Amino acid sequence: LLNINVGGKSFQIACKVLAQYPITRLGKLALYTDPAKKLQLCDDYLVQKNEYFFDRDPSVFHYIFHFYRSGVLWVMDEMCPSNFVEEIEYWGIHLKYSQRCCRILFEEKQDELNEYLKIEKELEAELEPLDSGQQFDGKFLGGFRKMVWNLIENPYSSVPAKIIAVMSSFFVLISIVGMTLSTVEEMKNKTGKMWMEQTEMICAIFFTSEYLMRLISSSSFKNFLRAAFNAIDLVAILPFYIQLLFESLGEADMLYHEELHKVENVSKLGKVLKLIKLMRIFRILKLARHSTGLRAFSFTMRQCYQQVCCLLLFIAMGVFTFSALIHSVEHDVPGTGFTSIPCAWWWAAVSLSTVGYGDTVPDTVLGRMVAFLCISFGIILNGMPISILYNKFSDYYAKLKAHELSQ
Repeated sequence: LLNINVGGKSFQIACKVLAQYPITRLGKLALYTDPAKKLQLCDDYLVQKNEYFFDRDPSVFHYIFHFYRSGVLWVMDEMCPSNFVEEIEYWGIHLKYSQRCCRILFEEKQDELNEYLKIEKELEAELEPLDSGQQFDGKFLGGFRKMVWNLIENPYSSVPAKIIAVMSSFFVLISIVGMTLSTVEEMKNKTGKMWMEQTEMICAIFFTSEYLMRLISSSSFKNFLRAAFNAIDLVAILPFYIQLLFESLGEADMLYHEELHKVENVSKLGKVLKLIKLMRIFRILKLARHSTGLRAFSFTMRQCYQQVCCLLLFIAMGVFTFSALIHSVEHDVPGTGFTSIPCAWWWAAVSLSTVGYGDTVPDTVLGRMVAFLCISFGIILNGMPISILYNKFSDYYAKLKAHELSQ
């Protein structure tokens, strides 16, 4: 018999049994005749008791001990997968010796743990600030730049920083409201345009000042330009200055070109300016910088992109399937709106989403049966990913909120 002490608990195993597994640690211990090699396999050796000591977890070794006696490695659900893998690797036992049912459940649990650790790591990277306090040490005007950075970037660092964060959100909302009101017919008069232009100018000055302060105080320009939030800030600023540039170019064209060519240029510039003004809608994304909910929603979408893509695929399949079915049963009806399968795509899309505008409806009994199937499939389809997305969103939101409160 081989006497083994694992973490203070003694075990006895027949050397003949251990020799059946020569590649394992205890198998080598039973087969080696050189005492020096045996001592390399254990942590200590007690001569009086002829006992080999191992400073390992005795609770896990019970399953190793059972493996040598029965030839089967049992895996319990309450075990930590990482700890169990580390222990069996130390003893030189492969997971293939376990039963298939245990191995499948263990591998699933291990995958869940790895996925959880991966998400935790990505969430920590999301929560980690772009510049920490140590990165300003030794830099030119490091103390001043750190103070400005915390004032602009970290609203929880001081009361003035929180005020600036509130002001930033306020100017974003004012800018969006101004852009919305500029499309109202009553606001297109001279006075309304003047007020809208002044509001836009004030917002652009604030956004520009905020961006320049953040750029100047950053410890690394490269990391600053690569950050997603800073790219959003730049997109929020550029339309105002591009609009000024195109308006100045339009005035120059009107001075130096003929009348017909001038009208064409004004038309082209008007279309370009409308597109540039529309880009101001991206300013609303600036709210995500100071909104925990928006950041949690963005992180949830990035983590659940596979489920979202799968949902979109099912919706596309449903749209094509039910539009083909409704066209096949309704195309002979006089005055029908289902004249072709592409014409039925809109009906299938709004029916699958359970919105049902009612602008196009089937007239035959078979058509209504197809519509019922389409709506039923849409209810089932829309209900599938909601629980997954909600649970993950609430989890990420709670972690983000806890991190903000701990600062």
